[in-house]
Amino acid sequence: MWGLLRALLALALLALPNKSRALAVTSKASPNILLILADDLGYGDVGCYNPEAKIPTPNLDRLARSGMRFTDAHSSSTVCTPSRYGILTGRMGFRARSWSVFEGVGGPCLVEPERLTLPQMLRAQGYATAMTGKWHLGLTFLDRAGQRITQPGVEGVKMIDYSRAIPDAPIHRGFDRFFGTACCPTTDYLYAFIEGDRIPVPPTGPLDKSKIPKNPYTVDNRPGLVAPDYDLEEVDIVFLKKSQEFLEQHVKSKPDQPFFLYHASSAVHLASLPGRDFKGKTKAGPHGDLIAEFDLMVGELLKTLERLHVADNTLVIVTSDNGPETTTVVHMRADYGHDGARPWRGFKRDQWEGGHRVPLLVQWPGRVRPGSVCDRTLCLTDLMATCAGVSGASLPDNAAEDSFDFSPVLLGQGIEQPERGFTLHQAVRNRPLAIRRGPWKYLDHQGSGGNNYDESELKPFALPDTAPAAPGQLYNLTSDPSERTNRYFESSEIAKELKGKLEEVKQSGRSVPLPRQTAH
Repeated sequence: MWGLLRALLALALLALPNKSRALAVTSKASPNILLILADDLGYGDVGCYNPEAKIPTPNLDRLARSGMRFTDAHSSSTVCTPSRYGILTGRMGFRARSWSVFEGVGGPCLVEPERLTLPQMLRAQGYATAMTGKWHLGLTFLDRAGQRITQPGVEGVKMIDYSRAIPDAPIHRGFDRFFGTACCPTTDYLYAFIEGDRIPVPPTGPLDKSKIPKNPYTVDNRPGLVAPDYDLEEVDIVFLKKSQEFLEQHVKSKPDQPFFLYHASSAVHLASLPGRDFKGKTKAGPHGDLIAEFDLMVGELLKTLERLHVADNTLVIVTSDNGPETTTVVHMRADYGHDGARPWRGFKRDQWEGGHRVPLLVQWPGRVRPGSVCDRTLCLTDLMATCAGVSGASLPDNAAEDSFDFSPVLLGQGIEQPERGFTLHQAVRNRPLAIRRGPWKYLDHQGSGGNNYDESELKPFALPDTAPAAPGQLYNLTSDPSERTNRYFESSEIAKELKGKLEEVKQSGRSVPLPRQTAH
């Protein structure tokens, strides 16, 4: 049946007017793909990356032993919205028409309606596609007159007409099914679940903040309107159950059809509100308990794959959208001796490594060598081309412009493959950019690019710029992994060359050269 469907899809795609290559449909069996995205999980939060971590992460550590651990993987941005855009489009967020870190009813959707997305690409390959969890790429909410709501905060939420569909929901961007939230599930004004393109159980009143514990790990929780079926402490367990339901229903009803499941957790974003079964689970406070909850969710999803007898043909990818939050790192260091950014400088929002170097674990039984470690530099924008590589798709020239296929590395065929030529990084304040080539990293701005180190909480972590007159920063990560010595003037030719390359890829609209090289 699915062979016939793929053939029909191939014919339909060939009929489309497109100057670039059409998506190719493979005849070989494609793997299932499970992408688990943590929120603000730091490189140092995971035991297999940080031997001094104070929080047990047995499931993530087991995943590293059974698959491949990447030590030089990076989110495309130091904050969530553009990073998630990069994952789903294979394109850097600064190339989008506009963006902000969405809150409440913020929209419209950042992913352009004409842009090919990762789930659309896989759906054309015959995959069933589903998403559970935090969207955070903007949604259009309509008022009673059918007009897009632009009012921010709680007032905007009050204006929603819940009888109207969301016209740019995830199911309109390539997912067959969606269950989740518009923005950060424990933070942002609209505390209600979206199913498909509707909110089936609307908010009925204001969030009772008196029930939220008062500590440094809950400071990000904002007032809002909450639905009666929405428990801030249990949202991740709800997401887990919904993902498990999808897996069980799909494998039972369509066992021969490959699936792509994108599970985007609330954990470990502030506010740190671990579920009732996880409070006191660790000796590292509420945020440590929340990390333990994320670890358990990974374990439960892996167990579900095993129970359904599909683990052997499932590519599992676990990573994070950016580095750890400032508040959690500062207080976890002081309260529990745990450093979620270890061993890097900086935090979420910063252009330094702590803002975007993230854990990345990949398991694919029989394909990815157990216990392997890869030190190649890659970016989460690369997930789209890599999924194309393993599923047999060929990407059009006008899609995934910043996505490189690292599937040969996964399959042990990438030893002779050239290193990624360079990697782009994007911070948050005025969209400052950086570029990495080999050991050299050039920041096209002064300062962190995100956080204000004049603020009292971060003042103790401010480091002097050794070249304060320089308009940018240049670091050699091999000799100076902590990014303490700005070599902008000392190695001015390298700084000039990298800045020139950065300007080139900004103007060209892509970093992947044409014709695109594929692994199949």
